[in-house]
Amino acid sequence: MLAGIELQAQTSVTTYHYDNSRTGQNTHETILTPANVSSAQFGKLLSQVVDGFVYAQPLYAPKLAIPDKGTHNVIFVTTEADSVYAFDADSSTGANASPLWHARLTDPSHGAAPGATPVNMVAELRCDAIVPAVGATSTPVIDLKTGTIYVESFSKERGHFVHRLHALDISDGIEKYPGPVAIHASLPGHAEGSTDGMLAFDPLHQLNRPGLLLLNGIVYLAYSSHCDRPPSHGWLFAYDAATLAQKSVFITTPNGFHGGIWMSGAAPAADQSGDIFLTTGNGSFDPAQTPATELSNSVLKLAFSGGKINVLDYFVPFNYVRLNRHDQDLSSGGVLLLPDQPGSHPHTLVVAGKEGTIYLMDRDQLTAGNQHLCKDCASDTQIVQELPHALESMFGMPAYWNGAVYFCGGSDVLKAFSLHNGVLSTAPISSSRETYPYPGANISVSANGNTNGIVWTVETDAYESNGPAMLRAYNASDVSQLLYASNRKPRDNPGGAVKFSVPIVVNGKVYVGAAGRLSVYGLLSDSPKSSEPSARSDRTPHRHSP
Repeated sequence: MLAGIELQAQTSVTTYHYDNSRTGQNTHETILTPANVSSAQFGKLLSQVVDGFVYAQPLYAPKLAIPDKGTHNVIFVTTEADSVYAFDADSSTGANASPLWHARLTDPSHGAAPGATPVNMVAELRCDAIVPAVGATSTPVIDLKTGTIYVESFSKERGHFVHRLHALDISDGIEKYPGPVAIHASLPGHAEGSTDGMLAFDPLHQLNRPGLLLLNGIVYLAYSSHCDRPPSHGWLFAYDAATLAQKSVFITTPNGFHGGIWMSGAAPAADQSGDIFLTTGNGSFDPAQTPATELSNSVLKLAFSGGKINVLDYFVPFNYVRLNRHDQDLSSGGVLLLPDQPGSHPHTLVVAGKEGTIYLMDRDQLTAGNQHLCKDCASDTQIVQELPHALESMFGMPAYWNGAVYFCGGSDVLKAFSLHNGVLSTAPISSSRETYPYPGANISVSANGNTNGIVWTVETDAYESNGPAMLRAYNASDVSQLLYASNRKPRDNPGGAVKFSVPIVVNGKVYVGAAGRLSVYGLLSDSPKSSEPSARSDRTPHRHSP
Protein backbone atom coordinates (compact mmCIF):
# COMPACT_ATOMS: atom_id res chain seq x y z
CA MET A 1 0.00 0.00 0.00
CA LEU A 2 1.21 3.53 -0.76
CA ALA A 3 -0.75 6.64 0.24
CA GLY A 4 -3.86 4.51 0.65
CA ILE A 5 -3.64 2.95 -2.82
CA GLU A 6 -3.27 -0.72 -3.58
CA LEU A 7 -0.64 -0.83 -6.29
CA GLN A 8 -1.86 -3.17 -8.98
CA ALA A 9 -2.50 -3.22 -12.71
CA GLN A 10 -5.83 -1.43 -12.76
CA THR A 11 -6.79 1.55 -14.87
CA SER A 12 -6.79 5.00 -13.29
CA VAL A 13 -7.75 8.35 -14.81
CA THR A 14 -5.49 10.90 -13.14
CA THR A 15 -5.28 13.69 -15.74
CA TYR A 16 -7.14 15.39 -18.55
CA HIS A 17 -7.80 13.11 -21.55
CA TYR A 18 -6.19 10.11 -19.79
CA ASP A 19 -2.51 10.86 -20.39
CA ASN A 20 -0.05 13.72 -20.86
CA SER A 21 -0.15 13.14 -24.62
CA ARG A 22 -3.89 13.96 -24.36
CA THR A 23 -4.80 11.02 -26.61
CA GLY A 24 -8.24 10.63 -25.05
CA GLN A 25 -8.03 6.84 -25.16
CA ASN A 26 -8.44 4.12 -22.54
CA THR A 27 -7.25 0.94 -24.24
CA HIS A 28 -7.77 -1.23 -21.16
CA GLU A 29 -11.58 -1.31 -21.23
CA THR A 30 -12.59 -4.99 -21.21
CA ILE A 31 -16.25 -4.68 -20.19
CA LEU A 32 -17.93 -2.29 -22.62
CA THR A 33 -18.12 -3.39 -26.26
CA PRO A 34 -20.01 -2.10 -29.31
CA ALA A 35 -22.32 -5.10 -28.96
CA ASN A 36 -23.44 -4.51 -25.37
CA VAL A 37 -23.43 -0.70 -25.54
CA SER A 38 -25.83 -0.86 -28.52
CA SER A 39 -28.16 -3.21 -26.66
CA ALA A 40 -30.85 -2.69 -24.04
CA GLN A 41 -28.26 -3.74 -21.46
CA PHE A 42 -26.65 -0.27 -21.46
CA GLY A 43 -28.01 2.87 -19.79
CA LYS A 44 -27.74 5.24 -16.86
CA LEU A 45 -26.98 3.51 -13.57
CA LEU A 46 -27.02 6.39 -11.10
CA SER A 47 -26.48 10.09 -10.47
CA GLN A 48 -24.89 12.07 -7.68
CA VAL A 49 -25.91 15.65 -6.89
CA VAL A 50 -23.17 18.27 -6.48
CA ASP A 51 -23.26 21.96 -5.57
CA GLY A 52 -22.29 23.55 -8.91
CA PHE A 53 -21.66 23.11 -12.60
CA VAL A 54 -19.05 20.50 -13.53
CA TYR A 55 -16.72 22.02 -16.13
CA ALA A 56 -13.75 19.93 -15.06
CA GLN A 57 -13.33 16.38 -16.35
CA PRO A 58 -13.92 13.78 -13.61
CA LEU A 59 -10.91 11.76 -12.41
CA TYR A 60 -10.80 8.16 -11.14
CA ALA A 61 -8.69 6.13 -8.71
CA PRO A 62 -9.33 2.41 -8.11
CA LYS A 63 -9.20 0.57 -4.79
CA LEU A 64 -8.57 3.62 -2.65
CA ALA A 65 -8.64 3.21 1.13
CA ILE A 66 -10.87 5.87 2.71
CA PRO A 67 -10.40 6.39 6.48
CA ASP A 68 -13.16 4.62 8.44
CA LYS A 69 -15.06 3.89 5.19
CA GLY A 70 -13.23 0.95 3.66
CA THR A 71 -11.82 0.59 0.16
CA HIS A 72 -13.59 2.07 -2.87
CA ASN A 73 -13.18 2.79 -6.52
CA VAL A 74 -13.40 6.58 -6.35
CA ILE A 75 -14.60 9.21 -8.83
CA PHE A 76 -13.49 12.80 -8.16
CA VAL A 77 -15.74 15.69 -9.23
CA THR A 78 -14.81 19.40 -9.15
CA THR A 79 -17.42 22.18 -9.33
CA GLU A 80 -17.75 25.90 -9.98
CA ALA A 81 -18.86 26.25 -6.35
CA ASP A 82 -15.19 25.69 -5.43
CA SER A 83 -15.87 22.14 -4.27
CA VAL A 84 -14.16 18.80 -4.76
CA TYR A 85 -16.16 15.62 -4.15
CA ALA A 86 -15.01 12.03 -3.82
CA PHE A 87 -17.82 9.52 -4.54
CA ASP A 88 -17.91 5.76 -4.68
CA ALA A 89 -17.61 5.20 -8.44
CA ASP A 90 -19.96 2.22 -8.59
CA SER A 91 -22.81 2.82 -6.14
CA SER A 92 -25.08 5.53 -4.75
CA THR A 93 -26.92 3.38 -2.22
CA GLY A 94 -26.62 3.06 1.54
CA ALA A 95 -23.51 4.76 2.88
CA ASN A 96 -22.49 5.56 -0.71
CA ALA A 97 -25.49 7.88 -1.15
CA SER A 98 -23.27 10.56 0.43
CA PRO A 99 -19.82 11.64 -0.69
CA LEU A 100 -16.86 9.75 0.71
CA TRP A 101 -15.55 13.24 1.36
CA HIS A 102 -16.31 16.80 0.24
CA ALA A 103 -13.77 19.62 0.33
CA ARG A 104 -15.10 23.21 0.19
CA LEU A 105 -12.14 25.23 -1.04
CA THR A 106 -13.69 28.49 0.19
CA ASP A 107 -13.47 27.27 3.80
CA PRO A 108 -10.74 28.63 6.12
CA SER A 109 -9.43 25.05 6.45
CA HIS A 110 -8.46 25.36 2.78
CA GLY A 111 -6.78 28.75 3.15
CA ALA A 112 -9.70 31.04 2.33
CA ALA A 113 -10.76 34.04 4.40
CA PRO A 114 -14.05 33.77 6.31
CA GLY A 115 -16.99 34.51 4.02
CA ALA A 116 -15.12 33.66 0.81
CA THR A 117 -17.32 32.81 -2.19
CA PRO A 118 -16.93 31.80 -5.83
CA VAL A 119 -16.95 34.79 -8.20
CA ASN A 120 -19.97 36.17 -10.08
CA MET A 121 -18.32 37.32 -13.30
CA VAL A 122 -21.49 38.94 -14.66
CA ALA A 123 -21.42 41.36 -11.73
CA GLU A 124 -17.65 41.83 -11.79
CA LEU A 125 -16.84 42.06 -15.52
CA ARG A 126 -20.18 41.71 -17.36
CA CYS A 127 -18.95 38.32 -18.58
CA ASP A 128 -21.53 35.52 -18.81
CA ALA A 129 -19.24 32.84 -20.21
CA ILE A 130 -19.53 30.84 -16.97
CA VAL A 131 -22.56 31.46 -14.74
CA PRO A 132 -23.87 31.73 -12.11
CA ALA A 133 -20.42 31.49 -10.48
CA VAL A 134 -16.79 30.83 -11.38
CA GLY A 135 -14.87 28.75 -8.87
CA ALA A 136 -12.87 25.62 -9.67
CA THR A 137 -13.04 25.38 -13.48
CA SER A 138 -10.01 23.43 -14.66
CA THR A 139 -9.48 19.68 -14.56
CA PRO A 140 -7.28 18.79 -11.55
CA VAL A 141 -4.44 16.31 -11.70
CA ILE A 142 -3.69 13.38 -9.36
CA ASP A 143 -0.32 12.02 -8.27
CA LEU A 144 -1.04 8.44 -7.22
CA LYS A 145 2.46 7.96 -5.83
CA THR A 146 1.86 10.57 -3.14
CA GLY A 147 -1.92 10.29 -2.98
CA THR A 148 -2.41 13.96 -3.89
CA ILE A 149 -4.96 15.76 -6.05
CA TYR A 150 -3.89 19.25 -7.20
CA VAL A 151 -6.78 21.68 -7.73
CA GLU A 152 -7.00 25.36 -8.68
CA SER A 153 -9.67 27.55 -7.03
CA PHE A 154 -10.93 31.10 -7.64
CA SER A 155 -12.74 33.11 -4.99
CA LYS A 156 -13.74 36.55 -3.80
CA GLU A 157 -12.59 37.33 -0.28
CA ARG A 158 -13.07 40.61 1.57
CA GLY A 159 -13.41 42.46 -1.73
CA HIS A 160 -10.33 40.88 -3.29
CA PHE A 161 -9.96 38.09 -5.86
CA VAL A 162 -7.74 35.09 -5.19
CA HIS A 163 -6.51 32.11 -7.22
CA ARG A 164 -5.03 29.25 -5.20
CA LEU A 165 -3.28 25.99 -5.89
CA HIS A 166 -4.40 23.27 -3.47
CA ALA A 167 -2.81 19.90 -2.70
CA LEU A 168 -5.48 17.63 -1.18
CA ASP A 169 -5.06 14.14 0.20
CA ILE A 170 -7.11 11.91 -2.11
CA SER A 171 -8.18 9.69 0.79
CA ASP A 172 -9.89 12.41 2.85
CA GLY A 173 -9.72 15.79 1.05
CA ILE A 174 -7.59 17.37 3.76
CA GLU A 175 -5.14 20.05 2.65
CA LYS A 176 -1.55 18.83 2.63
CA TYR A 177 1.24 20.90 4.13
CA PRO A 178 2.37 23.46 3.06
CA GLY A 179 -0.65 24.18 0.87
CA PRO A 180 -2.53 25.98 -0.35
CA VAL A 181 -0.64 28.80 -2.07
CA ALA A 182 -2.08 31.94 -3.63
CA ILE A 183 -1.12 32.56 -7.25
CA HIS A 184 0.97 35.73 -7.60
CA ALA A 185 3.60 36.91 -10.09
CA SER A 186 5.17 40.00 -11.64
CA LEU A 187 7.32 39.91 -14.77
CA PRO A 188 9.10 42.57 -16.84
CA GLY A 189 6.71 44.05 -19.38
CA HIS A 190 5.16 47.22 -20.72
CA ALA A 191 1.65 46.03 -21.52
CA GLU A 192 -1.53 47.67 -20.25
CA GLY A 193 -1.62 47.32 -16.49
CA SER A 194 2.16 47.41 -16.03
CA THR A 195 3.86 49.67 -13.47
CA ASP A 196 7.48 50.80 -13.70
CA GLY A 197 8.23 48.18 -16.32
CA MET A 198 6.68 45.31 -14.36
CA LEU A 199 3.47 43.47 -15.27
CA ALA A 200 1.57 41.83 -12.41
CA PHE A 201 -0.76 38.85 -12.64
CA ASP A 202 -4.31 40.25 -12.33
CA PRO A 203 -6.43 37.66 -10.46
CA LEU A 204 -9.76 39.23 -11.45
CA HIS A 205 -9.10 39.22 -15.19
CA GLN A 206 -7.37 35.84 -15.48
CA LEU A 207 -9.08 32.43 -15.66
CA ASN A 208 -7.42 29.04 -15.18
CA ARG A 209 -9.43 27.29 -17.90
CA PRO A 210 -6.95 24.60 -19.09
CA GLY A 211 -6.49 21.43 -17.09
CA LEU A 212 -3.47 21.11 -14.84
CA LEU A 213 -0.31 19.33 -15.99
CA LEU A 214 1.91 17.28 -13.65
CA LEU A 215 5.30 16.66 -15.21
CA ASN A 216 8.61 15.64 -13.60
CA GLY A 217 7.56 16.81 -10.15
CA ILE A 218 6.18 20.15 -11.31
CA VAL A 219 2.53 21.25 -11.50
CA TYR A 220 1.74 23.64 -14.37
CA LEU A 221 -1.26 26.00 -14.42
CA ALA A 222 -2.23 28.02 -17.52
CA TYR A 223 -4.43 31.11 -17.69
CA SER A 224 -6.51 33.06 -20.16
CA SER A 225 -9.15 35.76 -19.62
CA HIS A 226 -12.84 36.24 -18.89
CA CYS A 227 -14.59 37.31 -22.14
CA ASP A 228 -11.35 38.98 -23.35
CA ARG A 229 -11.80 41.77 -20.80
CA PRO A 230 -8.46 43.64 -20.60
CA PRO A 231 -5.91 43.72 -19.19
CA SER A 232 -5.38 40.03 -19.90
CA HIS A 233 -2.59 37.80 -21.12
CA GLY A 234 -1.61 34.16 -21.34
CA TRP A 235 0.22 33.02 -18.20
CA LEU A 236 1.87 29.69 -17.38
CA PHE A 237 2.97 28.95 -13.80
CA ALA A 238 5.24 26.16 -12.58
CA TYR A 239 5.03 24.96 -8.96
CA ASP A 240 7.05 22.32 -7.16
CA ALA A 241 4.60 19.46 -6.56
CA ALA A 242 6.17 18.56 -3.19
CA THR A 243 6.63 22.02 -1.66
CA LEU A 244 4.26 24.19 -3.74
CA ALA A 245 7.13 26.64 -4.18
CA GLN A 246 6.81 28.71 -7.33
CA LYS A 247 9.53 27.59 -9.75
CA SER A 248 8.89 29.81 -12.79
CA VAL A 249 6.34 31.98 -14.60
CA PHE A 250 5.91 32.62 -18.32
CA ILE A 251 3.75 35.24 -20.06
CA THR A 252 2.77 35.13 -23.73
CA THR A 253 2.43 38.88 -24.40
CA PRO A 254 4.49 40.89 -21.87
CA ASN A 255 4.49 44.01 -24.03
CA GLY A 256 1.19 43.50 -25.83
CA PHE A 257 -2.25 42.11 -25.19
CA HIS A 258 -4.23 38.88 -24.86
CA GLY A 259 -2.61 35.68 -26.19
CA GLY A 260 -4.60 33.71 -23.62
CA ILE A 261 -4.15 29.98 -23.03
CA TRP A 262 -7.63 28.45 -22.75
CA MET A 263 -7.97 25.49 -25.18
CA SER A 264 -11.65 24.91 -24.26
CA GLY A 265 -10.42 23.29 -21.07
CA ALA A 266 -7.78 21.00 -22.58
CA ALA A 267 -4.60 20.69 -20.54
CA PRO A 268 -1.11 21.42 -21.94
CA ALA A 269 0.38 18.29 -23.48
CA ALA A 270 3.83 16.91 -22.66
CA ASP A 271 6.11 14.26 -24.13
CA GLN A 272 8.68 11.94 -22.58
CA SER A 273 11.45 14.45 -23.22
CA GLY A 274 9.74 16.91 -20.89
CA ASP A 275 8.66 19.28 -23.66
CA ILE A 276 5.31 21.04 -23.19
CA PHE A 277 2.92 21.96 -26.00
CA LEU A 278 0.00 24.38 -25.91
CA THR A 279 -1.89 26.92 -28.02
CA THR A 280 -2.47 30.64 -27.52
CA GLY A 281 -5.38 32.86 -28.54
CA ASN A 282 -5.83 36.11 -30.40
CA GLY A 283 -3.57 38.99 -29.45
CA SER A 284 -0.35 40.77 -30.29
CA PHE A 285 2.36 39.34 -32.52
CA ASP A 286 5.20 41.13 -34.29
CA PRO A 287 6.77 39.09 -37.13
CA ALA A 288 9.77 41.43 -37.12
CA GLN A 289 10.80 40.40 -33.61
CA THR A 290 13.71 37.96 -33.37
CA PRO A 291 13.25 36.12 -31.15
CA ALA A 292 9.55 36.76 -30.78
CA THR A 293 8.32 37.86 -27.37
CA GLU A 294 4.63 38.41 -28.25
CA LEU A 295 3.29 34.92 -28.95
CA SER A 296 -0.43 35.05 -29.64
CA ASN A 297 -2.24 32.71 -32.09
CA SER A 298 0.58 30.23 -31.79
CA VAL A 299 1.45 26.64 -31.08
CA LEU A 300 4.19 26.82 -28.44
CA LYS A 301 6.83 24.29 -27.47
CA LEU A 302 8.13 25.01 -23.98
CA ALA A 303 10.40 23.32 -21.45
CA PHE A 304 11.47 23.85 -17.87
CA SER A 305 15.26 24.02 -17.71
CA GLY A 306 17.80 26.15 -15.97
CA GLY A 307 15.22 27.02 -13.35
CA LYS A 308 12.74 28.61 -15.73
CA ILE A 309 10.17 28.00 -18.46
CA ASN A 310 11.80 28.49 -21.86
CA VAL A 311 10.34 28.85 -25.36
CA LEU A 312 12.00 26.19 -27.51
CA ASP A 313 9.95 26.61 -30.67
CA TYR A 314 6.72 28.08 -32.00
CA PHE A 315 4.42 28.11 -35.02
CA VAL A 316 2.18 30.96 -36.20
CA PRO A 317 -0.32 30.36 -39.06
CA PHE A 318 0.34 32.30 -42.25
CA ASN A 319 -3.08 34.00 -41.94
CA TYR A 320 -2.74 35.04 -38.31
CA VAL A 321 -3.87 38.59 -39.14
CA ARG A 322 -7.15 37.27 -40.51
CA LEU A 323 -7.55 34.91 -37.57
CA ASN A 324 -7.13 37.88 -35.21
CA ARG A 325 -9.55 40.04 -37.16
CA HIS A 326 -12.32 37.42 -37.13
CA ASP A 327 -11.73 35.98 -33.64
CA GLN A 328 -10.68 32.61 -35.06
CA ASP A 329 -7.90 31.87 -32.64
CA LEU A 330 -5.93 28.65 -32.30
CA SER A 331 -6.44 28.36 -28.55
CA SER A 332 -9.97 27.04 -28.86
CA GLY A 333 -8.23 23.71 -29.54
CA GLY A 334 -5.94 21.55 -27.46
CA VAL A 335 -2.78 19.78 -28.64
CA LEU A 336 -2.74 16.00 -29.23
CA LEU A 337 0.65 14.27 -29.32
CA LEU A 338 0.45 11.27 -31.62
CA PRO A 339 2.18 7.94 -31.03
CA ASP A 340 5.42 7.42 -32.94
CA GLN A 341 4.81 7.33 -36.69
CA PRO A 342 6.73 5.78 -39.59
CA GLY A 343 8.59 7.98 -42.03
CA SER A 344 10.74 11.08 -41.69
CA HIS A 345 8.58 12.66 -38.96
CA PRO A 346 8.21 10.07 -36.19
CA HIS A 347 7.17 12.56 -33.49
CA THR A 348 4.15 14.61 -34.47
CA LEU A 349 1.31 16.60 -32.97
CA VAL A 350 -2.08 17.59 -34.30
CA VAL A 351 -4.23 20.60 -33.45
CA ALA A 352 -7.16 22.58 -34.88
CA GLY A 353 -8.69 25.92 -33.87
CA LYS A 354 -11.78 27.98 -34.57
CA GLU A 355 -11.08 28.25 -38.31
CA GLY A 356 -11.33 24.46 -38.59
CA THR A 357 -7.95 23.94 -40.27
CA ILE A 358 -6.09 20.85 -39.04
CA TYR A 359 -2.35 21.29 -38.51
CA LEU A 360 0.05 18.34 -38.31
CA MET A 361 3.53 19.27 -37.08
CA ASP A 362 6.84 17.65 -36.26
CA ARG A 363 7.24 18.30 -32.57
CA ASP A 364 11.02 17.84 -32.74
CA GLN A 365 11.10 20.93 -34.97
CA LEU A 366 7.70 22.50 -35.54
CA THR A 367 8.59 24.19 -38.84
CA ALA A 368 11.09 23.40 -41.59
CA GLY A 369 14.12 25.64 -41.33
CA ASN A 370 12.61 27.20 -38.20
CA GLN A 371 10.37 29.29 -40.43
CA HIS A 372 7.97 29.96 -37.59
CA LEU A 373 5.72 32.09 -39.79
CA CYS A 374 5.39 31.64 -43.55
CA LYS A 375 5.05 35.34 -44.28
CA ASP A 376 3.22 36.39 -47.46
CA CYS A 377 2.30 32.76 -48.11
CA ALA A 378 -1.01 31.25 -49.17
CA SER A 379 -0.62 28.23 -46.89
CA ASP A 380 1.65 26.83 -44.20
CA THR A 381 4.06 24.86 -46.35
CA GLN A 382 6.70 24.70 -43.61
CA ILE A 383 4.80 22.13 -41.51
CA VAL A 384 4.22 18.42 -42.15
CA GLN A 385 0.58 18.76 -43.25
CA GLU A 386 -2.23 21.28 -43.34
CA LEU A 387 -5.89 20.45 -44.07
CA PRO A 388 -7.60 23.81 -44.62
CA HIS A 389 -11.18 24.04 -43.34
CA ALA A 390 -11.37 20.30 -42.73
CA LEU A 391 -13.75 21.12 -39.86
CA GLU A 392 -16.33 23.82 -39.36
CA SER A 393 -14.57 24.81 -36.15
CA MET A 394 -12.84 23.17 -33.21
CA PHE A 395 -13.50 23.79 -29.54
CA GLY A 396 -11.64 21.23 -27.47
CA MET A 397 -9.72 18.05 -28.09
CA PRO A 398 -9.47 15.47 -30.82
CA ALA A 399 -8.73 11.88 -29.77
CA TYR A 400 -6.55 9.08 -31.14
CA TRP A 401 -7.08 5.33 -31.40
CA ASN A 402 -5.69 2.54 -33.57
CA GLY A 403 -4.39 4.67 -36.42
CA ALA A 404 -7.25 7.17 -36.50
CA VAL A 405 -7.77 10.71 -35.21
CA TYR A 406 -11.28 11.84 -34.28
CA PHE A 407 -12.59 15.41 -34.36
CA CYS A 408 -16.02 16.81 -33.50
CA GLY A 409 -16.21 20.48 -34.38
CA GLY A 410 -18.98 22.96 -33.79
CA SER A 411 -21.80 22.91 -36.36
CA ASP A 412 -20.18 19.80 -37.78
CA VAL A 413 -20.33 16.02 -37.69
CA LEU A 414 -18.00 13.67 -35.83
CA LYS A 415 -15.16 12.84 -38.24
CA ALA A 416 -12.51 10.12 -38.26
CA PHE A 417 -9.28 10.67 -40.24
CA SER A 418 -6.83 7.84 -40.82
CA LEU A 419 -3.07 8.05 -40.28
CA HIS A 420 -0.90 6.43 -42.95
CA ASN A 421 2.86 6.85 -43.25
CA GLY A 422 2.70 9.62 -40.70
CA VAL A 423 0.13 11.85 -42.40
CA LEU A 424 -3.64 12.20 -42.15
CA SER A 425 -6.10 11.24 -44.84
CA THR A 426 -7.20 14.37 -46.69
CA ALA A 427 -10.85 13.49 -46.14
CA PRO A 428 -12.61 11.66 -43.30
CA ILE A 429 -12.74 7.88 -43.56
CA SER A 430 -16.08 7.95 -41.73
CA SER A 431 -18.45 10.57 -40.34
CA SER A 432 -21.44 10.55 -38.04
CA ARG A 433 -24.93 11.15 -39.33
CA GLU A 434 -25.55 13.49 -36.40
CA THR A 435 -24.49 17.14 -36.56
CA TYR A 436 -23.19 18.78 -33.40
CA PRO A 437 -24.11 22.47 -33.03
CA TYR A 438 -21.67 24.84 -31.31
CA PRO A 439 -19.46 24.02 -29.49
CA GLY A 440 -19.21 20.52 -30.95
CA ALA A 441 -17.99 17.85 -28.55
CA ASN A 442 -14.94 16.61 -26.72
CA ILE A 443 -14.16 12.95 -27.37
CA SER A 444 -13.11 9.90 -25.38
CA VAL A 445 -12.30 6.49 -26.82
CA SER A 446 -12.61 3.20 -24.96
CA ALA A 447 -11.18 -0.04 -26.33
CA ASN A 448 -9.61 -3.36 -25.41
CA GLY A 449 -6.28 -2.83 -27.11
CA ASN A 450 -7.00 -2.55 -30.83
CA THR A 451 -10.47 -4.13 -30.55
CA ASN A 452 -13.93 -3.07 -29.41
CA GLY A 453 -13.25 0.62 -29.97
CA ILE A 454 -16.04 3.03 -28.98
CA VAL A 455 -16.04 6.80 -29.49
CA TRP A 456 -17.91 8.69 -26.75
CA THR A 457 -19.16 12.27 -27.08
CA VAL A 458 -21.29 14.66 -25.04
CA GLU A 459 -23.43 17.10 -27.02
CA THR A 460 -23.69 20.32 -24.98
CA ASP A 461 -25.27 22.94 -27.26
CA ALA A 462 -28.33 23.07 -24.95
CA TYR A 463 -26.21 24.88 -22.31
CA GLU A 464 -27.78 28.12 -23.58
CA SER A 465 -31.41 26.98 -23.37
CA ASN A 466 -31.27 25.16 -20.02
CA GLY A 467 -31.61 21.86 -21.86
CA PRO A 468 -29.98 18.51 -21.15
CA ALA A 469 -26.64 17.22 -22.29
CA MET A 470 -26.64 14.16 -24.54
CA LEU A 471 -24.21 11.24 -24.26
CA ARG A 472 -23.56 9.34 -27.50
CA ALA A 473 -21.47 6.29 -28.40
CA TYR A 474 -20.21 5.32 -31.87
CA ASN A 475 -18.38 2.37 -33.36
CA ALA A 476 -14.81 3.66 -33.50
CA SER A 477 -14.11 1.63 -36.66
CA ASP A 478 -16.96 3.43 -38.45
CA VAL A 479 -18.44 6.44 -36.69
CA SER A 480 -21.47 6.45 -38.99
CA GLN A 481 -22.70 3.63 -36.68
CA LEU A 482 -24.41 5.19 -33.69
CA LEU A 483 -24.50 2.68 -30.84
CA TYR A 484 -26.23 4.66 -28.10
CA ALA A 485 -27.81 8.06 -27.39
CA SER A 486 -29.04 9.12 -23.97
CA ASN A 487 -32.09 10.97 -25.34
CA ARG A 488 -33.71 7.68 -26.34
CA LYS A 489 -34.83 7.11 -22.74
CA PRO A 490 -35.93 9.95 -20.40
CA ARG A 491 -34.29 8.23 -17.42
CA ASP A 492 -30.90 8.38 -19.19
CA ASN A 493 -30.77 12.20 -19.10
CA PRO A 494 -27.25 13.20 -17.90
CA GLY A 495 -28.47 16.55 -16.53
CA GLY A 496 -28.13 20.12 -17.73
CA ALA A 497 -25.58 20.70 -20.48
CA VAL A 498 -22.23 22.29 -19.62
CA LYS A 499 -19.89 23.48 -22.39
CA PHE A 500 -16.83 21.38 -23.22
CA SER A 501 -17.85 18.49 -20.96
CA VAL A 502 -15.49 15.52 -21.26
CA PRO A 503 -16.78 11.99 -20.59
CA ILE A 504 -14.41 9.40 -19.15
CA VAL A 505 -14.74 5.64 -19.52
CA VAL A 506 -13.13 3.24 -17.05
CA ASN A 507 -13.89 -0.15 -15.54
CA GLY A 508 -17.11 -0.65 -17.51
CA LYS A 509 -18.64 2.72 -16.67
CA VAL A 510 -18.99 6.12 -18.32
CA TYR A 511 -18.89 9.27 -16.16
CA VAL A 512 -20.46 12.54 -17.35
CA GLY A 513 -20.32 15.85 -15.48
CA ALA A 514 -23.26 18.22 -15.93
CA ALA A 515 -25.08 21.11 -14.25
CA GLY A 516 -25.22 20.17 -10.58
CA ARG A 517 -24.66 16.46 -10.99
CA LEU A 518 -22.51 13.55 -12.05
CA SER A 519 -24.19 10.77 -14.05
CA VAL A 520 -22.84 7.25 -14.37
CA TYR A 521 -23.62 4.85 -17.25
CA GLY A 522 -22.91 1.18 -17.71
CA LEU A 523 -24.46 -2.26 -18.09
CA LEU A 524 -27.82 -2.26 -16.32
CA SER A 525 -27.14 -5.64 -14.76
CA ASP A 526 -24.64 -3.70 -12.61
CA SER A 527 -27.22 -1.10 -11.64
CA PRO A 528 -27.73 -0.55 -7.89
CA LYS A 529 -31.24 0.18 -6.70
CA SER A 530 -31.23 3.85 -5.89
CA SER A 531 -33.40 6.91 -6.05
CA GLU A 532 -32.64 9.30 -8.91
CA PRO A 533 -32.45 13.06 -8.41
CA SER A 534 -34.92 15.22 -10.26
CA ALA A 535 -34.35 15.51 -14.02
CA ARG A 536 -34.56 19.33 -13.95
CA SER A 537 -31.45 21.00 -15.27
CA ASP A 538 -30.77 23.25 -12.22
CA ARG A 539 -29.01 25.90 -14.23
CA THR A 540 -28.91 29.40 -15.62
CA PRO A 541 -28.00 29.99 -19.28
CA HIS A 542 -24.60 31.29 -20.28
CA ARG A 543 -23.61 32.26 -23.75
CA HIS A 544 -19.99 32.79 -24.60
CA SER A 545 -16.61 31.12 -24.45
CA PRO A 546 -14.71 29.92 -22.52
